[in-house]
Amino acid sequence: MIALARSPVRDARIPLSPGDIAERAVESLRREVETYPKPGLVSHVDRGSHADMDAGTFRASATALLPYFAELADAGAAGAGMTALRRIGIEGEIAMREATGGVNTHRGAIFGLGLLTAAAGALAHTARRLPPGALGRLVSERYGEAILTGPVLLHAPGAAARRRYGIGGAPAEAAAGFPILYAIGLPALRRARHLRPGHEEAARVETCFALIAHLEDTNLLHRGGEAGYAFARATASAFLAGGGIARDDWRARAEAVHRAFVARNLSPGGSADLLAMTLFVDGLETA
Repeated sequence: MIALARSPVRDARIPLSPGDIAERAVESLRREVETYPKPGLVSHVDRGSHADMDAGTFRASATALLPYFAELADAGAAGAGMTALRRIGIEGEIAMREATGGVNTHRGAIFGLGLLTAAAGALAHTARRLPPGALGRLVSERYGEAILTGPVLLHAPGAAARRRYGIGGAPAEAAAGFPILYAIGLPALRRARHLRPGHEEAARVETCFALIAHLEDTNLLHRGGEAGYAFARATASAFLAGGGIARDDWRARAEAVHRAFVARNLSPGGSADLLAMTLFVDGLETA
């Protein structure tokens, strides 16, 4: 089992091997699930809005994905195209479902975090620490067109929500180089660390709320429709506008939002994936 980092790795030494990059990817998934309260989402405390999975399911899934992230990093280093990455991703999803008894815990993360691990593999030889935006730019430049023109899982909930509501969702975000990650996720994470130094879980909570407030999350649309989607974004925005984790009662306020999401069966899974991706990028790129 990979040890859970208690604080972000700030002394990244590049070049990193594909195995090193994969360990960082899995660590980011573990840190995401070890974050509470995240509105409606599974954590080490409870199941959120999900009856079919818990933190153990997510930990097993993350462990199963380790060799596939390493393969993706190796493929990125070799200059492989999107077809090769899709093949590895499909194999990773099969391993995920075997580890979870058929439950989809990390399909979105396999896609987004997988692209970032491939980009990290491609850039791992260039510097001790990557410049800001390097991973997202490479994903957009190398894979963007293929992401938008590639095959679509027509019956997947996210794809159905994208068609119904006319939003780009995860493919558009990835093809553009993850603008929400860079414009919202990373600034929120780094700002939150200054609000509560040494409290990494609180910083992750603040980041999760920021992502919910801004991301066009197809998981919310699938589970809650337009009303649930609007409620989620407005409630997350109100938490932040009211002071977020800077307030002494932040945890109680965040837990109240969490319970409200659970009562409405809302789960911002896209924001959870993007939180893990934000943590991964934060460990590799300079501020």
